[in-house]
Amino acid sequence: MNLLSNQLTMRRFCSSGLALHSSEVLITLRRWRPRVKKNLGTATTLLLFLPLLIATAFISSLWNSDTSNFSVHNISRNKTLIIVSRKPQNRPQKRITTPLNCVKNQTQTCPTNYPKTSQTQKSISDYSIPPTSTCPDYFRWIHEDLSPWKVTGITRDMLERANQSAHFRLILVNNKVYIHKYKQSIQTRDVFTIWGILQLLRKYPGRLPDLELMFDCDDRPVIRSRDYSGPNNKGPPPLFRYSGDRWTMDIVFPDWSFWGWAEINIKPWDSLLRELKEGNNGRNWVDREPYAYWKGNPFVAETRRDLLTCNLSDKHDWNARLYVQDWILESKQGFQQSNLASQCAHRYKIYIEGYAWSVSEKYILACDSMTLLVKPYFHDFFIRYLQPLRHYWPIRDKDKCKSIKFAVDWGNTHKQKAQEIGRAASNFIQEELKMEYVYDYMFHLLNEYAKLLKFKPVAPDGAVEVCSETMACTANGSHKKFMMESLVKGPSITSPCTLPPPYEPKVLGAFYRRKLNAILQVQKWEDRYWESLKKQ
Repeated sequence: MNLLSNQLTMRRFCSSGLALHSSEVLITLRRWRPRVKKNLGTATTLLLFLPLLIATAFISSLWNSDTSNFSVHNISRNKTLIIVSRKPQNRPQKRITTPLNCVKNQTQTCPTNYPKTSQTQKSISDYSIPPTSTCPDYFRWIHEDLSPWKVTGITRDMLERANQSAHFRLILVNNKVYIHKYKQSIQTRDVFTIWGILQLLRKYPGRLPDLELMFDCDDRPVIRSRDYSGPNNKGPPPLFRYSGDRWTMDIVFPDWSFWGWAEINIKPWDSLLRELKEGNNGRNWVDREPYAYWKGNPFVAETRRDLLTCNLSDKHDWNARLYVQDWILESKQGFQQSNLASQCAHRYKIYIEGYAWSVSEKYILACDSMTLLVKPYFHDFFIRYLQPLRHYWPIRDKDKCKSIKFAVDWGNTHKQKAQEIGRAASNFIQEELKMEYVYDYMFHLLNEYAKLLKFKPVAPDGAVEVCSETMACTANGSHKKFMMESLVKGPSITSPCTLPPPYEPKVLGAFYRRKLNAILQVQKWEDRYWESLKKQ
């Protein structure tokens, strides 16, 4: 019997299969040419199986490709049937920018056309968005800082009691920010803190829930744990600030200087971090001065005045080179001698607290120098994660001079290890404290805080709506310069990192023991060092 003989040819043009990328199925129908007589059953089977193959190709592409497009070309005798399935390639997501809408000769108001959602929400299935990464481990302290309210939540009464020392109240309702100021902060700490929160909303619009908080811009924490330890206490008031300590329950938040410290010409963190990295690359550790360096204001705390006794003198060389920072003179001279990126010229740098925690901490740790960290009593939001002998060298606060001299002598004798400690700290600052993570820390802290609220946030009488326009458009001088420099240009094309879970009590206990054991080990080395010198 004269029958058509069918030859099926299938080609797949993809690196990992039909279902993953573009594919082409070519089915060529050729005119029958007499060759060898075929079995009738075989020919019939082929004719019946051909439509099934075509249907299978269609279904396979459709099932595995969410956004496939199909087209059919030239189906006729002696022609080729081409079924094409195309999937969008992994092209970079186009970033949306939201420029400031400043108006002239009119009262500046907040625009109504801000993005209501982030780009990640609108493009959740876009393959150009990388998988969400896990946040650095210091994010775990968010759970610790909010633990006093884990059981009870935060009531309206608790919040209102926090205004006794707060500088301002911040209310977020429907992605709009309202501020009620109670008193003036030191310099413009409150201004740049509020500015930072507004930039967070530009980065992740529509991602933060309604919330209401109190913020204290002073240095020392004030919510003492012992005042709320009894069975009949009303619960501690939730108060945000820049630092905490082991005896208080203030909620630690990134400080204002991440968006610039205009009064002393310290640039926003993004810009300064790049300059610090360039400064590190410009001078090898071994070529730096083999001493411990510190420059700052000694008049804010007794411990800093005591540090000055370790300076080079006719009687002693404690391996320390210490300098007094005169900010008044610096401002008159245009801050020519206070460029932080140029202060990484020594193998060792000293960090010492002032009236409380000091903003200088992150700048010192970023220097590639081995940080000599005088025993601290306060902490910011990230320092609790760092470990002695891994990220810094611990210095006694009661006998600083001997402790500093031993540290420098040890480092100059163990150069490779000293370099590793300095590099571990600067790598942490560059990689895990970059501005993206600062924003993500704020994002998770505020989200977790909002979950604890037992009341509906509302803007009270006297509160004023603020936005980037009302702050930056009316600013002048270095304030405006730093705001424009730190302005978030538009919604993020990636999601925030994933918040890690809280520490298990055993894990946190082991963490503290490792830290304490490392400090005790250094003190033993130090004691042996000075005992051996006495015997000489």
